[in-house]
Amino acid sequence: MIDFSKGLIPAIIVDIHTNNVLMLAYMNKEAFDKTIETKETWFYSRSRKTLWNKGATSGNKQNVISIKTDCDEDSLLIYVEPLGPACHTGEYTCFYKNILEQKNINDFSTSIYTQVMNEIIDRKTNTVENSYTNYLFDNGIDKIGKKVIEEAGEVVIAAKNKNSQEIINECSDLLYHTFVLLANQNIQLEEIEEELKKRFAKKGNSKGERKEIVNW
Repeated sequence: MIDFSKGLIPAIIVDIHTNNVLMLAYMNKEAFDKTIETKETWFYSRSRKTLWNKGATSGNKQNVISIKTDCDEDSLLIYVEPLGPACHTGEYTCFYKNILEQKNINDFSTSIYTQVMNEIIDRKTNTVENSYTNYLFDNGIDKIGKKVIEEAGEVVIAAKNKNSQEIINECSDLLYHTFVLLANQNIQLEEIEEELKKRFAKKGNSKGERKEIVNW
């Protein structure tokens, strides 16, 4: 059980779609209970000495997806679906000021596929003027689906032309538009990765498995 015996406990808020840390705030038991009850983040303000519901004034609420605790049960990791910027300044995350960065963090741990997907997901929440991704989201699944079909056809044409660079270009376009479709449907890249892992692990098992798993 969560240990509130020492008073307030820190709550680290993480974007479920991007795994980016959005903010750090504090909870007492009442804030924790209201978070559980409403499935929205509630915190305790150390300066105002009162509870506050994230987004109650700004509209930038955070829908709670999951809550984890550390081994000592005195701090929380809360995954949310943000409905707007986390920071009162209007920034996507409160952690936007660099003190030291010798190398881009993404160079260490994040694949280019994840970087592209994260950028696409960010566009859903933070509209950018003249953004092609926002144009696709604004026009919905019919437009996005049409582009996926179009790009898939161009991949085949490039292959028939036996043009390696053209194939690379068209496959890149297809992947991008597929990622936009996934984001539009609120499907995470990790879910595709998990499905592929399951299929790869089961390949060669012909007993009751689907054809795409058996013969992969």
